[in-house]
Amino acid sequence: MTAALRAEVLARFPGARADDDALARARTDRSGTPGSADPLAVVRAGSVDEVRAVLAWAHEQRVPVVPRGAGTGLAGGAVADGALVLDVSGMRRIVHVDPVEEVAVVEPGVLTADLDAAAAEHGLMYAPDPASAAISTIGGNIATNAGGMRCVKHGVTRDAVLGLEVVLADGRLLRTGRATAKGVVGYDLTALLVGSEGTLGVVVGATLRLRPRPHVGGTVLATYPDVETAARACSRVGAARLRPSLLELIDAATLAAVADHTGTTALASAGAAVVAQTDGADAPTAAAELTRIVEVLRDGADTLEQDDDPARADELLTARRLALPAVEARGHALIEDICVPRARLAEAVRGIERIAAETGVPIYTFAHAGDGNLHPIVSWPRDAGASGAQRPAAVDDAAGRIFELAVALGGTLSGEHGVGTLKRAYLGLELDADALAVQRAVKAALDPRGILNPGKAI
Repeated sequence: MTAALRAEVLARFPGARADDDALARARTDRSGTPGSADPLAVVRAGSVDEVRAVLAWAHEQRVPVVPRGAGTGLAGGAVADGALVLDVSGMRRIVHVDPVEEVAVVEPGVLTADLDAAAAEHGLMYAPDPASAAISTIGGNIATNAGGMRCVKHGVTRDAVLGLEVVLADGRLLRTGRATAKGVVGYDLTALLVGSEGTLGVVVGATLRLRPRPHVGGTVLATYPDVETAARACSRVGAARLRPSLLELIDAATLAAVADHTGTTALASAGAAVVAQTDGADAPTAAAELTRIVEVLRDGADTLEQDDDPARADELLTARRLALPAVEARGHALIEDICVPRARLAEAVRGIERIAAETGVPIYTFAHAGDGNLHPIVSWPRDAGASGAQRPAAVDDAAGRIFELAVALGGTLSGEHGVGTLKRAYLGLELDADALAVQRAVKAALDPRGILNPGKAI
């Protein structure tokens, strides 16, 4: 049956491929989680009509479909598992940017950084800035409700999405939302679809809110004797009603990894580091905000450097930007993502350190501390397994304990990466039976045959 369906896909859809290279690339995503089988085929759609045709056929044939953009997801949300992969990364037009209304209309394959660059030509910005902005697509960002460093002040992807064009499981084209600043007609289907990980429909177009590009006030880098002291300093920033445009925390293990990776020793012996930056409608306002944040961060700091030169600011941010590559250079990495109330940030980092000690597994932690979003990276040696499927049991034990810690502190299993396949077994920690039943009823209403990204998210 697989051979017959594959032959039909190749004959029916011009953008279809089933060569070994295409199937191998689509079998997993950036998480490294392997699918249980090669995809049925990969169809690279170039238009809305092609997406509609693929889904209408798949619905009729009851063939599972995995929507895919750049494949940069970190939760296994684009893992194929023998399904037909619908690749929309080739739909990459920025249809238009309206500088007066401050909106952009784009196709799903547009790279996040490219949209921000197009907005910058009009003195605007696209606020969400995931670390993968240079390689991730808008469609994928919408599917996972992606965040980033400056989201602490300017909001996550859901805050930027005004309206969507989505192809439903049976091939119908659904338009949601609006292009106006306000609108309350009907249920908010746009918000429902953002973060649904391709389980309710395939995004083929988006109307996005842009914001005036602010002036940067400066950057501060502070080091602390330990990560708990650093976390408490970050919590005090929020308690003081200050709003940095980014507030990032890096633990000692990650700083040491960055030092090894870059060959620099400036921060190698620090117990933890915090990087903060401000922006505002004008330079004096942004600079004044930074001055107030510096006073908060100074308490308990070993060192503190402040600079308003853009080149030096980039240097101060280097350790945070290189955190993940540096950890990955040391071995395999299970990239986790939890969020806790900001006031409990110190408890979270203390708990993660305890989990690392009890399991004997190295855990590197950095965080969007301004919104309580931590990224504990659980690591193991490359000779201990060649893929995510061969993770040592202690690694999964550590990850499970991290999820339990997040929920116990009043937090969530995922702040911005999504659930995918990696966290689905832990949903019961956060969602009760009634909540899961309602979500599955929504899924059944929009995808009655269960063909859209099965086994993911809920």
